[in-house]
Amino acid sequence: MEGYRRRFVLFLILCVVGTSGASCWRREQFPRVLPPSPTLEQVIDAVNRNNASIESLTATQASLSGPGMPTLRAALVFQRPKRLRLRADLLGSPEIDLGSNDELFWFWVKRGEPAALFYCRHDRFAESSARRLVPVDPDWLIEALGIGLIDPALPHQGPLALPGDRLELRTITETHDGPTTKITILDAGHGWILEQRLHDAHGRLLAAATTGRHKRDPLTGLFVPTVVQASCPAAQFAVRLDLGNVQVNRLPPTQAELWTMPTYPGYPLVDLADPRLQLRPASAAHSSGVRSGQAAPNLPARRLR
Repeated sequence: MEGYRRRFVLFLILCVVGTSGASCWRREQFPRVLPPSPTLEQVIDAVNRNNASIESLTATQASLSGPGMPTLRAALVFQRPKRLRLRADLLGSPEIDLGSNDELFWFWVKRGEPAALFYCRHDRFAESSARRLVPVDPDWLIEALGIGLIDPALPHQGPLALPGDRLELRTITETHDGPTTKITILDAGHGWILEQRLHDAHGRLLAAATTGRHKRDPLTGLFVPTVVQASCPAAQFAVRLDLGNVQVNRLPPTQAELWTMPTYPGYPLVDLADPRLQLRPASAAHSSGVRSGQAAPNLPARRLR
């Protein structure tokens, strides 16, 4: 049970959904959109032409699973640019609530320790204690879904042809912790994002995500993955999200409650950007016998009413 809790807390702090090489399925039924030996501009155009048109995703029959944890029924809703809600339950009882709106993100784990609802403003995450646990921006979740955009203004290397009709791009980005290198593996025929790996300035792997079983949405004609897998070596976890019958751009216009941080009686609110908050890195917590994600005894929090 301790491992179950640890993986859930780390998953939600990381805000990403290990890699097992999930591959696309039945891609032969779709015509290629990229020519042989495409240029960088052609690759970026193919990726962004599809992904930029995905304004929202809705997956009401999803499932969340991983090593050492039970499979949970889940529902995921996403709306650009930063709105996301992932809720999961076990036998009808809520277990996870993760969300993000234009201002902040939050996560709640029923069995998490300490028992709390954690939140943080997007513009304060870089300075928050959460970065001591997992140094990956919460926006990574959107990228992990395989529907992110490639910024043509960033310095890219490639595309490099790989076996299996794939392409590789390398992108260096300046972050709060120094330059990071993102390796993106794409389907060479369709421009689908198949794999993403994020490395720090020393070449260490920070996070990885793979997507697979892409399908064409029947109403929009856009392509989306139906399986997302992710890992974080430093946090010692891996999870898989099966989206099921995911729908594109069919989110009802009035869904304000989806993007409102919830309240759970008995669970205090904990601001991850509070300078009084003390969180141990995952590796230190593991070696000392403290559950990963556990805060110091003097946890600054606001009790819910």
